Amino acid sequence: MTEFDALLRLNMTRGIGIRTYKTLLERFGSSEAILDAPRAELESVPGIGPKLASAIVEESKTIDIGAEIDLAREMGVQILPYTSEQYPKHLKTIYDPPLVLYVKGSILETDVIALAIVGARRCTYYGLSQAERFARLLAQKGLCIVSGMARGIDAAAHRGAIASHGRTIAVLGSGLGVIYPRENIELAEQIAQQGAIVSEFSMKTPPDFRNFPPRNRLISGLSLGVLVVESSLKSGSLITAQWALEQGKEVFAIPGNIDNIYSRGTHKLIKDGAKLVEDISDIIQELGPLAEALGDSEASFATDPRNLLLNSQEKKIFSLLSSSPRDIDEIIRITKLPASVVTSTLLILEIKKLAKQLSGKRFVKS
Repeated sequence: MTEFDALLRLNMTRGIGIRTYKTLLERFGSSEAILDAPRAELESVPGIGPKLASAIVEESKTIDIGAEIDLAREMGVQILPYTSEQYPKHLKTIYDPPLVLYVKGSILETDVIALAIVGARRCTYYGLSQAERFARLLAQKGLCIVSGMARGIDAAAHRGAIASHGRTIAVLGSGLGVIYPRENIELAEQIAQQGAIVSEFSMKTPPDFRNFPPRNRLISGLSLGVLVVESSLKSGSLITAQWALEQGKEVFAIPGNIDNIYSRGTHKLIKDGAKLVEDISDIIQELGPLAEALGDSEASFATDPRNLLLNSQEKKIFSLLSSSPRDIDEIIRITKLPASVVTSTLLILEIKKLAKQLSGKRFVKS
């Protein structure tokens, strides 16, 4: 048995994390020696009781690591032990990094300049559009966007980074052999092409509610800060924000409608000291020394560059659109253009995928 095989076997044994492993390693010297140690010697190690000693002596021997390695290879997944040079260095600095990290895609050294964007699974159109917009603009500035690939805000953040051909990393609460949610399988492949999907769980680990709080520490651990877009008071995104604070990271929040339940979590964060965000400059400036490296300039993102592709009439109407729905009658009143002109121009903007019509003849920027 190689040292890698032994470490992987220990990682797949219930009850063994990085802190327990380091304690055992200090006593026995190697992963192989830990597995070969007698039960009595294991039990004599501080923090290792009879139950865990039995798991190491008995349960670990039944684990089919050959099948785990074969499945990972078949799916193009790297298995990176904590001791590997390829293991993300910034992840090693958190309190309890994974003993083993499964990676599909690539994590580059430049991905250390990253921001997590998280939020509610059930969210509003406003939340989705803001998550995607901020991810797109920040990715254009060179930040890697980290999230959890969940429905709603997470998925929108990944899509925004992908749309700008930027870097993005998804941290799963399941094994990489069990992509969850299933509707994001195609998104997972896109993420792996422009970054990586990662997990600390073995390949066939199913999604379980107990997996997600510890998963969130990796989302913040891979990032310089966390941006929460929409969140209820019991959302997992607040757990991610708490992990960020404990890891000494920045926390940002986008305000929302005070009547919306999904604004309560973000507003609580702002009350508790999170940075209120209205523009990506609010984030970049807060990151201090990185601001200059990222080319911090309000002029570079104050205006939507897509305006350059439009004629004067289209610009006039496009400039009125945002992520908040605007009624067509209001657009007609503000522009003082004939209704037929406004209607046809909005249709052109829709064809150009710059505008989207919602119910009740309301329009938003796409």
